[in-house]
Amino acid sequence: MIDNYEEKSSQDQIEGRNSVIELLKSGKDINKLYVQKGEKHGSILQILNLARKNKIILKEVEKSKLDQMSQTHNHQGVIAVVPPFEYSEVEDILDLAKQRNEKPFIFILDGIEDEHNLGSIIRTAECTGVHGIIIPKRRSALVNSTTNKTSAGAVQYMKIARVNNLTDTIKELKEKDIWIYGTDMEGKSFYNQEKYDSGVAVVIGNEGSGISRLVKENCDVLIKIPMKGKISSLNASVSAGIVMYEIFNQRNN
Repeated sequence: MIDNYEEKSSQDQIEGRNSVIELLKSGKDINKLYVQKGEKHGSILQILNLARKNKIILKEVEKSKLDQMSQTHNHQGVIAVVPPFEYSEVEDILDLAKQRNEKPFIFILDGIEDEHNLGSIIRTAECTGVHGIIIPKRRSALVNSTTNKTSAGAVQYMKIARVNNLTDTIKELKEKDIWIYGTDMEGKSFYNQEKYDSGVAVVIGNEGSGISRLVKENCDVLIKIPMKGKISSLNASVSAGIVMYEIFNQRNN
C-alpha cells in the first residue's frame, strides 16, 4: 500500500534521475525521497549525497513499491514526493526579464493538452533563455510528474503562469509594449523574416486545431515555418523550439 499522505491532492511527485537531481539542486521543498533498494551506483549516488546534504527524508524501498507509486511508469529507481507545483504570475515573468536587463521573451501556449509536448517546450524554453510560459487554466496540460520528467527537470527553473483568459492577458502584454506573434500556417511572413528586438510573446496553438480564433485576432503578426514535405504541420513542441532558437540566435549574435 502507498502511504496515505502520498494519496492526498496536496502532494505531487517527481520521477526519474535527471528530474530529481535538478529538483535537489534547485533547493525546492521535498517531503520525502524514495530510492530503490540496492541502487548504489551512477547518478543514484549523486542523488543520495544531495539528499543527505539537504537533510531530505530518505526511504529505501523495493522496486515493486516504486512501480506502484509511479505515474510515468519510468521512475528509474527514484521518486520524490513534493508539494504541488507553484505557478507564477505574469508579473513574475516580466520582473525576471527586468532583473536580467532583457526584453521580455515569453511563450503563450493556447490549448497544449499533451503533457509530453508541454514538458518538451519547457525544456527548450529553459535552454534558450525564455523568461516564462503562459498557459490557460482550462483546456491545457498541467505541470505534473510526466511534464517534469519530459522536461528533464527544467520545470524547476521555469516560471509558468496560469491565467483565466489568454485574450485578456495578450491585451495586457500589448499595453506593456510586447509584440504578440502567433504561429499559424496562414501567416504572411516566415518566422525567420521577423526581427525580435523588442519584447516578444509567441503563441503556439493546439496540436490539432491551432490557435483559437480570438487569440489569433489579437496577435500583432502571424508567422509560419516553411515546409517542403507532404505533412502540413509540425508537432507543437518542434514548432516552439524552431521559433525559440531563432529568437535566441537573433538576441545573442
